[in-house]
Amino acid sequence: MPTQKNPLDARHSLQILQMEPKGIPSNSSNQQLVSGDESDGYPSDSSPSPRPNTINNRVTRSQWVTVAILCFVNLINYMDRFTVAGVLEDIQKDFSFGDDKGGLLQTAFVISYMVFAPLFGYLGDRYSRRGIMAFGVFLWGLTTLLGSFMQSYNWFLLMRALVGIGEASYSTIAPTIISDLFVKDLRSKMLALFYFAIPVGSGLGYIVGSETAHFGGSWHWGLRVTPILGAIAVLLILFVMVDPERGQAEGHTELHHTDYATDIKDLVNNRSFMWSTFGFTCVAFVAGALSWWGPIFILNGMQLQPGKENMKLADVSLTFGIITMLSGVVGVPLGATLAQKLRVNYPRADPLICAVGLLISAPLLFAASITVTSNAILCYTLIFLGEVALNLNWSIVADILLYVVVPTRRSTAEAFQILLSHALGDAGSPYLIGLMSEYFKTILVPADVDVSGLTAENVTAAADLSVKFHSLQYALFTTNFVEIIGGLFFLLTALYIVADKRSADLATSDDMPEQGITNIFADEESVTTAHQRRNNLS
Repeated sequence: MPTQKNPLDARHSLQILQMEPKGIPSNSSNQQLVSGDESDGYPSDSSPSPRPNTINNRVTRSQWVTVAILCFVNLINYMDRFTVAGVLEDIQKDFSFGDDKGGLLQTAFVISYMVFAPLFGYLGDRYSRRGIMAFGVFLWGLTTLLGSFMQSYNWFLLMRALVGIGEASYSTIAPTIISDLFVKDLRSKMLALFYFAIPVGSGLGYIVGSETAHFGGSWHWGLRVTPILGAIAVLLILFVMVDPERGQAEGHTELHHTDYATDIKDLVNNRSFMWSTFGFTCVAFVAGALSWWGPIFILNGMQLQPGKENMKLADVSLTFGIITMLSGVVGVPLGATLAQKLRVNYPRADPLICAVGLLISAPLLFAASITVTSNAILCYTLIFLGEVALNLNWSIVADILLYVVVPTRRSTAEAFQILLSHALGDAGSPYLIGLMSEYFKTILVPADVDVSGLTAENVTAAADLSVKFHSLQYALFTTNFVEIIGGLFFLLTALYIVADKRSADLATSDDMPEQGITNIFADEESVTTAHQRRNNLS
């Protein structure tokens, strides 16, 4: 049995006091890795720990250009997703289908998106990320354009499913490029900028879809804007964007990828990653349901107000899109800023902010759904506040993944998170809400209307406006319960975040403590886990 060192000896050694330079890894990143104070602002032990050499905090021009390209593609990515939502009522009328098939359009997209994410995650950890992303953006742009020419529901459904394949290749890889360009707080800021494009792009999707369709005289024109922007994005990715070496920012380009089974086993055993993924799954469920059905639900509620019977979906989509963008403008950077400020003194702050955001959002969105038939301004205000609270988590969840997972597994981790969060989240929520809405219609339709044997489309036609509104309202109440569950998952993440962050750091450290020694670096379990990861990566 190896001799156990005295923790006091380790605590007072030159190496621990950072008076001995041995083991401090070099870092090729060109941004400042640590601040002038004692803490680096990330979950850690309260005692000092070895850090990379501090380098100037200048962001190079090529890095800014790369981040700008990634943000641009993410923006049009989410624009493309929600142009359909902005003209959904027109598509339903054109193809004559009910809420269930309306929800299936988004569900088909998300299913293909999540199914192909693991494939692109595997490829992204091993092959050219630039080539994979360019292929994906080209594919979703092409299939979106082709979808605008479809004349039947089934063909249109197929095109939306193919769009999901293209988007999967981009979403699994883009955050890992940012992680290989930046570290610590600078990485958090860049991720906030990247995920800032999600609510803004979603809001633009409603606006561009509805307004372009209005000026073009057909919903088909609403789907023909993003393919043009996608073609520009392909050229920027291929000829302008920088694709850094994996682990470059942390100075760990010598690490090698492991086999896929080892990657998955490590991720499943990573408690912070798994609980935060479950929490993000609840976010995806809520965001998917509200973004898809929100405009139609608000329209139905507004039309029940005296004098607003003739309100159009385009009017609601425009307002809803603006609110979605503004909530992102406020929520995403607010979440990132709170995390950077609070984690200095509270290492578990990241998951706690996500939890609080969801637990605050639930009652606000519930109240919005109650007031939509009586006070439009109050309803929109509550939606804005609820979405701000929901948007707090976007960049934080991504940051958690990147600092609890070693560099060579991050694309796989992104893909795994996409698969799980969408499989149990927004892959089913639009369709589930649509099914529940159709079911409630059969209950709420007046007794003198016989709905036995009627299809969903005929039940929808038989229902009056009040029935349509309340059936969708009852179905959307589900999202409030899911937000509460998500908050609990993030609270569980907070229990393990410190140890898992230390374990990931130690796994890539050149100065690995002896296995079994409990010292200021980590608890014994974290050191053991770190040794296992280090052996796999070497």
